[in-house]
Amino acid sequence: MKFLYCGDIVGRSGRDAVVARIPALKREWGLDFVLVNGENAAAGFGITSRICTEFYEAGIDAIVLGNHAWDQRETLAYIQSDQKLIRPLNYPKGTPGRGAAMFSTVQGKKILVVQVMGRVFMDALDDPFASIDAELAKHRLGTSVDAIIVDIHGEATSEKMAMGHFLDGRVSMVCGTHSHIPTADAQILPGGTAYQTDAGMCGDYNSVIGMEKTEPLNRFLRKIPGGRFEPANGEATLCGVYLETDDRTGLATRIQPVRLGGRLAQAAV
Repeated sequence: MKFLYCGDIVGRSGRDAVVARIPALKREWGLDFVLVNGENAAAGFGITSRICTEFYEAGIDAIVLGNHAWDQRETLAYIQSDQKLIRPLNYPKGTPGRGAAMFSTVQGKKILVVQVMGRVFMDALDDPFASIDAELAKHRLGTSVDAIIVDIHGEATSEKMAMGHFLDGRVSMVCGTHSHIPTADAQILPGGTAYQTDAGMCGDYNSVIGMEKTEPLNRFLRKIPGGRFEPANGEATLCGVYLETDDRTGLATRIQPVRLGGRLAQAAV
């Protein structure tokens, strides 16, 4: 199968880039499944039901979130009814929504999407390694499910890499989000799992991780907040990863960084 995973979508600029490009990419690359991180889609903070609908209408099959999952109050209620919207699995028991979801392609292939959030320099959630281990005990790649995609939303590259090796051979891909900067370590691990530490963001890179530069610079230089963070609105780069899997085993056969439009050096399939 062929997958595209787009990293953190930041504000209107990022949304517009993704929505404009996904329909053509699905046709041109023959994509079976498109996954995005949408936790910064609503002016940089959270997501709304309207934005989710916009993404689904563009051909996006599932959305994962992260530490900004609840920045828009409506999400607490909305996530209960949206089976395609996934928050970190290792939130405490009783948190609304789901941390894993099963999807079926038009060809009848089963895809499991799971998200966990790291704990190093992040909120003190439940153990992401134990949480995903318990979830994967219910499924077997290549037998009960045709592909398993794992997002680890975290700050520390070491924690993300440890998760990749922990799941190597058991899932199709482990890809990180949250730092908004695409890393140069796309690879297939020894056990057959595709890995990249961070997919990057879909947003304007003439910014500070997607935000207009003035306020972040002010806070670094003066240590005094002067206003709200606002997403930068220049041309966005769509950043993500392209994945191909073996139809028999579900393991990766190819991973390719994707960077389209905007300021970054371009990379495509």
